[in-house]
Amino acid sequence: MDLIGPVSRSYISQRTKLHYADWGNPEAPPLILLHGGRDHCRSWDWTAKALRGDWHVICPDLRGHGDSGWSRTGHYQVMGYVFDLLQLVLLNDLAPVTIVAHSLGGNVALRFTGLYPDKVRKLVAIEGLGSSPERQAEREAMGPEKIWGDYFEKKREAAARQPRRYATFEDALSRMHEANSYLSAEQALHLTQHAVMRNEDGTFSWKFDPHVHAWPPEDMTYRQMEALWNRIECPTRLIYGNDSWASNPAKDGRIAHFRTATVTDYDNAGHWVHHDRFDDFLAELREFL
Repeated sequence: MDLIGPVSRSYISQRTKLHYADWGNPEAPPLILLHGGRDHCRSWDWTAKALRGDWHVICPDLRGHGDSGWSRTGHYQVMGYVFDLLQLVLLNDLAPVTIVAHSLGGNVALRFTGLYPDKVRKLVAIEGLGSSPERQAEREAMGPEKIWGDYFEKKREAAARQPRRYATFEDALSRMHEANSYLSAEQALHLTQHAVMRNEDGTFSWKFDPHVHAWPPEDMTYRQMEALWNRIECPTRLIYGNDSWASNPAKDGRIAHFRTATVTDYDNAGHWVHHDRFDDFLAELREFL
């Protein structure tokens, strides 16, 4: 059935109600599109509309993002997001599923695929490997007092900070443009419309929980992460923008930890390659999938 837009659905994971956009076509192979940090599921609308005829497209809102619930403790571990993804796949009987994911979502999808290689058919991760090896080495050299002290300070800042309020929608839209200058006016408008909520006083705020800024120190080691990457069996594409802050694994050596991955990069693209070079990204995606 051809729908005008997606249907909003929800499920429970870790006692939290989580939201996802379901683009229909349930008889087709399942495709999960997973957004990045401080983003939302409707960020994938252009990709979902282009692929919905051949795929059952499902776009989750990560916990603490979009229309999903916030953590009661403000504690957001990456492995918690991985568990939420597992719940989504199991509850909807989606395996083997194809996943396309960006940034934080890419990190989550890579870990999930390493843990459950039999549950993923193909994987595309846009700048999803996280910090460069150099940044990881710097962090590992820090003492626990520095690592935990910084985290506690960020948590206190998040607790004291009210979600930023914009007097008008246009002010929020301007901030969206500022965050990614490559966005077209149409893209920025669409992304902002789905990214903000209206406060009681008429102002606008972003939907994401301020606590998602604070990354908990307890996590798997970098070596364990590399071991998970090496467990991935499905065809994997890693995509990077040449104007991004992210370190390209083909240049920093991390590609050596993958058995099935290839890397592509894009000129005139920053961290949001799927927005910055949408037509070329979509052509690559269709060919790869």
